[in-house]
Amino acid sequence: MTDRIVKSSDTEREERLPPGQTESKKLPVLHYGPVPDYSEEPWDLTIIGIVEHEDTLSVEDLKKFPHTKVLTDIHCVTGWSTLNQEWVGVLTRDLMRKFTPAPGRNHIMVYGEYGYSANFKFGDFLGEDCLLAWERNGEELDPKHGGPVRLVIPKLYFWKSVKWVRRIEVLWSEEPGFWERQGYHMQGDPWKEQRHQK
Repeated sequence: MTDRIVKSSDTEREERLPPGQTESKKLPVLHYGPVPDYSEEPWDLTIIGIVEHEDTLSVEDLKKFPHTKVLTDIHCVTGWSTLNQEWVGVLTRDLMRKFTPAPGRNHIMVYGEYGYSANFKFGDFLGEDCLLAWERNGEELDPKHGGPVRLVIPKLYFWKSVKWVRRIEVLWSEEPGFWERQGYHMQGDPWKEQRHQK
């Protein structure tokens, strides 16, 4: 059962496509590494770093948090956008409230499988429409799209929305993630075309 519905402010824009983007009617499948198999070793998520306490959560643990449906658009750095997507999961702000990050913390690193990671300013990670999702468009999130759980950060390019998220680390200072180390922009705002570092 969904406890609330959040509509991303970007969906209210008169022009829905950021500069350099073309609409795709489907959600293309792009990721680093193969689709992982969790049949033998179940998926879990660990929260670490400068928090009051660290912990590891299962899918069942996550689903004990309030469920939120987020209505949003998705923009990939490769140039496609998919509009009117519905995601269900736990808001990142609801999750992090349980772990009480220390005052003065400024950044987050989120890790997926195969060494993949993405960095965030703390405020970007805790946006009102940001969540860990296990459902998309009324169906359980399939593995090729990041199931059982993926990160969704709608206001940034989609490489930031880590598939198969396994670890969230709260940091004092900014560190580059996987694509950022290879020249992608440290923030990745599609409306500012922050595709690459200058």
